[in-house]
Amino acid sequence: MVKKPDSNKARLKRHVRVRAKISGTPERPRLNVFRSAKHIYAQIIDDVNGVTLVSASTMDKDYEGFGGNKEAAHKVGVTLAERAAAKGIAEVVFDRSGYIYHGRVKELAEGAREGGLKF
Repeated sequence: MVKKPDSNKARLKRHVRVRAKISGTPERPRLNVFRSAKHIYAQIIDDVNGVTLVSASTMDKDYEGFGGNKEAAHKVGVTLAERAAAKGIAEVVFDRSGYIYHGRVKELAEGAREGGLKF
């Protein structure tokens, strides 16, 4: 019998390893990314106080279109950066959550940079 490796389990192990080193502070919060097959979600989190400061996703009511492609990820990144600027957040720490920095995760990061976030 062929055993297929559980890719999400491996991603979660990578995520735990990265989270041991990365933490969001009130001055420089953490930009967290979650990617599913149909949607992409991003949050800016202050880990010291345990609070989500800003969030954006393809599940938002003002978003139209398919959420599982690079164009959608780019739009979410720009939207997140605009909402962060409205709250006075300019610098963040990027947490890719164990995903490879490629495709939709990369597009979200580039959209956030285009929107004005620095990381």
